[in-house]
Amino acid sequence: MNYERQKKTPLLTAIKKYVESDPVPFDVPGHKMGRIHNDLSDAIGIDVFKYDVNAPIGIDNLYKGTGVIYEAESLMAEAFKADKAIFLINGTTSGIMMMIMGCVNSGEKIILPRNVHKSAINALIVSGAIPIFVDPEYNHDLGIADGVKVETYIEAMDSNPDVKAIFVINPTYFGVSCDLKRLVEEAHKRDVIVMVDEAHGGHLSFCDQLPPSAMECNADIASLSIHKTCGSLTQSSAILIKGNNIDYTRVRKAYTMFGSTSPSHILLASLDAARKNMALHGKKFLHNTRKLTEYAIKELNKINGISVLDKSYCNHENSGRYEFDDTRLVIRVDGLNKSGFEIYKEIRKTYNVQLELAETNLVLAILAIGSTKNDVDRLIAAFKGLSEKYYGTSKRHRVPILNYDYGDIAISPREAYFSEYKSIPLYMAEGEISCESVMIYPPGIPILIPGEKISKDVIDLYKFYIKSKGTIMQDSEIGMIKVVK
Repeated sequence: MNYERQKKTPLLTAIKKYVESDPVPFDVPGHKMGRIHNDLSDAIGIDVFKYDVNAPIGIDNLYKGTGVIYEAESLMAEAFKADKAIFLINGTTSGIMMMIMGCVNSGEKIILPRNVHKSAINALIVSGAIPIFVDPEYNHDLGIADGVKVETYIEAMDSNPDVKAIFVINPTYFGVSCDLKRLVEEAHKRDVIVMVDEAHGGHLSFCDQLPPSAMECNADIASLSIHKTCGSLTQSSAILIKGNNIDYTRVRKAYTMFGSTSPSHILLASLDAARKNMALHGKKFLHNTRKLTEYAIKELNKINGISVLDKSYCNHENSGRYEFDDTRLVIRVDGLNKSGFEIYKEIRKTYNVQLELAETNLVLAILAIGSTKNDVDRLIAAFKGLSEKYYGTSKRHRVPILNYDYGDIAISPREAYFSEYKSIPLYMAEGEISCESVMIYPPGIPILIPGEKISKDVIDLYKFYIKSKGTIMQDSEIGMIKVVK
């Protein structure tokens, strides 16, 4: 990596130069560089509005860049060990849809883990690609999905020799990676494209103590959330491409289909700035983050009723738990005789600590380059308080037995989505074919997808999440479901 080049921020610099020139704005947006004050400008300052420009001369075009945006994307590719990069301002959600639309035709097969994000399911609906689902390993004790075994992918590829691509999550929401390097090698032997959802792995390229990134493993294309762990603004992400297996022009074409013609230049500039920061200081940042994580794990594990996953969780070579990103604190809390959902709410209400998400027996806390020791100390103090309140109480938290046995795919997601439907109570829908997705947010992983038969296990999961007051996302009102008529 050329560190002198990485000191540049071509897009941010061009926007700053434009603002400092004090132009007379007869273009959009209508606030005219912050001349109209409102409650938001009073709260965050007028300078944000000044930098909220549209596409003036000299700022380049996001969808056909030849100037500062093109240069900024080239710097992003170099910093993240890719050949090409594409800036995204609608999150990795849009990146996943663009990857699938840009690589897989209608009727072509793609192998995906069943615990994919909803964006992958939406991409199947739009593209008409045919999914071949493979099961990740499930930890029923913790209530989470891990990675997919390499052997499981190999078996699916060999059973479907006409498959066009495989889709991999690296890492999962809970920090688990499969042996991605070996999987890429096996896929490329079979001329299969490897696309990677790296929403939670944007930082992996900058620390050799963490699982390797998709680009380091020679995957063909990946979408990663720079905002989640690398310091850009929320909703800013990137697509990375490596090698010659991807039709870059076609991916760009899909990009123009899903992107706004009025992209936020503030989000784009935040990508430029975050890339520079990670390129120059990422190793130091992540060294400090991992030191904080080590400290947090050590102290949290001293607390009665609390235990935290560490790298020993992923020492199984022939499994979907090959490596672990230990900047994520996966904290088991059922020893406090409370569910993860209850702890998630109480720790925010009582201690003003905002966690990432809750599951049946655990909560997730994410450390990143902006985390501080004071943050970690407050987290530790909060759990000490919760332990003093709940550990050893006579009321036991009942651990539900949840089976993640999803129904078979009866018809393609696209066919189901556009089918005539009827609405019925979900608890009466066993054996019916769903016309919609049902998911728990966060993280947005569907427990039911269009085209899938509704199983008793899925109904039981649904009932459990309603009882736990989880956030359920679906088209129908809660308790109802659209099924093929």
